[in-house]
Amino acid sequence: MTVTRAGDIIQLVGRDRKRQTFIFRLAPGEKFHTHFGMIEHDALIGLELGTEIATHKGHGFYLLEPSTDDLIRDLRRNSQIIYPKDIGYILMKMAIAPGKTVVESGTGSGGLTTVLAQMVGPQGRVISYDVRADMQALARKNLERVGLAERVTFKLRDIAEGYDETDADALFLDVPNPWDYAAQVRRALKGGGFFGNIVPTANQVSRLLEALQRNRFDFLEVCEVLIRYYKVVPERLRPTDRMVAHTGYLTFGRAVHWKAPEPRDAADAGPDEVAADEDAPESDDFI
Repeated sequence: MTVTRAGDIIQLVGRDRKRQTFIFRLAPGEKFHTHFGMIEHDALIGLELGTEIATHKGHGFYLLEPSTDDLIRDLRRNSQIIYPKDIGYILMKMAIAPGKTVVESGTGSGGLTTVLAQMVGPQGRVISYDVRADMQALARKNLERVGLAERVTFKLRDIAEGYDETDADALFLDVPNPWDYAAQVRRALKGGGFFGNIVPTANQVSRLLEALQRNRFDFLEVCEVLIRYYKVVPERLRPTDRMVAHTGYLTFGRAVHWKAPEPRDAADAGPDEVAADEDAPESDDFI
């Protein structure tokens, strides 16, 4: 049996989940006020998760542990955050795990920062760069609220000046002009380090790919993540009317060590050399 303790972050969820969901940290002696009624924190401490409780007005809530998705959606924000559907894929593609050193550029409201800090654990490090002090102040508050601020180092700097790090395991770039910083990113990553980026338009991706290729990145991939929910009525199971479709193009790559071959004039090519059709499908491609 899992019971709540003082200091835990808990979630109260009513029948109407969209309008009746609240997340806060339990503190002895405190009271949580809502237009549905008041609940004393002391009455929640020591209860088993999943228990149904009631406010002083008799309004019912379930006492739950919030998911990471819940925490991200509940952030106070002044900017668009990266959607949870994209964050999950980013974590896997960039091998974010306990003990890793991860750099991000574009702190924003701290949505991705929160998940990175959660994933690297107490032995890992997250270093977050941004040029706006107000955004980093908000992100710091969001991280303090969920008890993860100590895992993050905030740096107020234009990344055009470069990064302090030279051996990072992974770096995620969330800025509108990522192609301008490919060289700085390459210097910040260890050999084989993971790179990730998100931008909303295809022409941004094209410019980024060119810059990455010039700066010794390989294993490049571009994708987008789509998600469709279903109405959970057993007798009438069908997709919901709206779909979370395009939110951004994700680009991934690895920092490698290679020396680009010297360009040759086409007239120098031997008689047995035939130019490959760049648009032809590769034989080992799979879906």
